[in-house]
Amino acid sequence: MTVGTTENPLRIAIVGAGPTGFYAAAHLLKQKKLTVQVDMYEALPAPFGLVRYGVAPDHQKIKSITKLYDRAAKNKNFHFFGNVRIGKDISVAELKEYYHQLMFTTGAPTDKPLRIPGEELEGSLPATEFVAWYNGHPDYADYKIDLSAKNVAIVGIGNVAMDVARILTRTTEELMDTDIAEHALQALKESKVENVYVLGRRGPAQAAFTTPEIKELGEMQDADCYVRPDEAELDPLSAADIKGDRKLERKVEIIQSYAGAETTGKAKKITVRFLVSPTELIGDENGHVKTMKIVKNELYINDKGVMRPRATDIVEEIPVDIVFRSIGYRGARIEGVPFYDAWGVNLNEEGRLLDEETKEPVVGLYTGGWIKRGPSGVIGTNKPDAVETVTHMLTDLADGKILQPANPTVDAAIAFVAERKSDYFTYADWQKLDALELANGKAAGRPRVKFTNVEEMKTAVGK
Repeated sequence: MTVGTTENPLRIAIVGAGPTGFYAAAHLLKQKKLTVQVDMYEALPAPFGLVRYGVAPDHQKIKSITKLYDRAAKNKNFHFFGNVRIGKDISVAELKEYYHQLMFTTGAPTDKPLRIPGEELEGSLPATEFVAWYNGHPDYADYKIDLSAKNVAIVGIGNVAMDVARILTRTTEELMDTDIAEHALQALKESKVENVYVLGRRGPAQAAFTTPEIKELGEMQDADCYVRPDEAELDPLSAADIKGDRKLERKVEIIQSYAGAETTGKAKKITVRFLVSPTELIGDENGHVKTMKIVKNELYINDKGVMRPRATDIVEEIPVDIVFRSIGYRGARIEGVPFYDAWGVNLNEEGRLLDEETKEPVVGLYTGGWIKRGPSGVIGTNKPDAVETVTHMLTDLADGKILQPANPTVDAAIAFVAERKSDYFTYADWQKLDALELANGKAAGRPRVKFTNVEEMKTAVGK
């Protein structure tokens, strides 16, 4: 019987309920000549992944994108299985019994190490964990961080580094206008952080953060932004490289507007450094980081014609009590899913998963988002990424290259999940939780107060 008809729908499981997963679901469900059923699996009870647990809480407008995801979720051919971990509660092999195609959109949840002496010291932390903590990720609700520190360094100069710098220096009043986790709000109220250093190994022209992110640092209620004049100045290579690129020129102009800026009397200071790299973390007698050694870099063109930084002989030390590393993120392997460890992504070609030995496409297995291409782009970048993968999925369907599941029905999948994980969350359960969070937020004078504990989430919806 033909797959994709009303009598025999194309059954697809999407693992990961973040932006890419929802963009893929929406594109699949709007196919006019096919009947498609999408079941979405998510390790946490709540959907939306990066939007809920990664986007900075002071960027509420960005989070409104979830209204589009809601539309896909309201389709009668969409089912949500939250609080179900693939690879733990259910195996990939078991999923193959219920679906013609599997798509993995699990993001990049782990960080890349600095690989410098002293990285193991207390107070040396991955930014991913801090972000998860202040965003209310249930796996990090009990995370402990000592914010009695005065000096904090963030290694890396992408948007996540900017987010961390802002959250550390926002006033309580500013944070009240966000959906930051209640435990983080209370901890940040008592924070003693005064100085935040954001360290980039390349120059202003190569900074990975977006223009709005650097502009925002100059609009903080009680924090000044400062850039050293010598580090704000472009080297000849960079100046030539960005000439005529108005977007990059505008970003550099904003960076240079902070160069040598006088202190305005605000309580906190964010210093953005360029062309520096950490070389060592030095601890105190208790094994806690107290100093960071950094080396000055210069830019050069390597033998492949790529502009790269290299160390000079100029070294300095800065006082730091906490160091957050934010130099890149990696995906995590799921058993049964081909993985390319060197890059921290699923092994794939344009979303088709490839056998680790033969490098040939694996029938029925696909990927999308950061676990497909690495951690790059903004939320919207995941839409064309998802469409690219879905296009290949539909091509493979037309060519008959799909799995042959024994039980390709919604009812069979629901019965299996209910047996394996009786406390799974439906989308209706999430909607109840969502309404409660919004109501709790309204009562507290905030946009939302999140549930940050899985057991509390289950109790709240009557599980």
